[in-house]
Amino acid sequence: MSRPNKYVGINNDINGGMTTIGKLIRDAWVFGLLPESETCEGWNLARLDALLQQVNDEWDKYGCLVSGLPDDLRERHDRIHGEAMDRARAAGWSGELETDHEE
Repeated sequence: MSRPNKYVGINNDINGGMTTIGKLIRDAWVFGLLPESETCEGWNLARLDALLQQVNDEWDKYGCLVSGLPDDLRERHDRIHGEAMDRARAAGWSGELETDHEE
């Protein structure tokens, strides 16, 4: 089976969008690099990689820590990621795969 060459979009992603690319998109929303209406559906890997570089540049400004964000960005981060976790849990995601290694 070959890998798809286009991203399915955050709303169609597995685990309710709780994936590495989903987090990237949500962080891009937090930093205002993308409007929250942009799902990145149909984007190729090169375009996602360019977005990753932009998001990493923004995180670097704040020490890569949510606690380092100014109040407005931290509140936006909490809202965007909190709503995503609520939607993903409602769709059956539990987060266990992400935390299994922490035992």
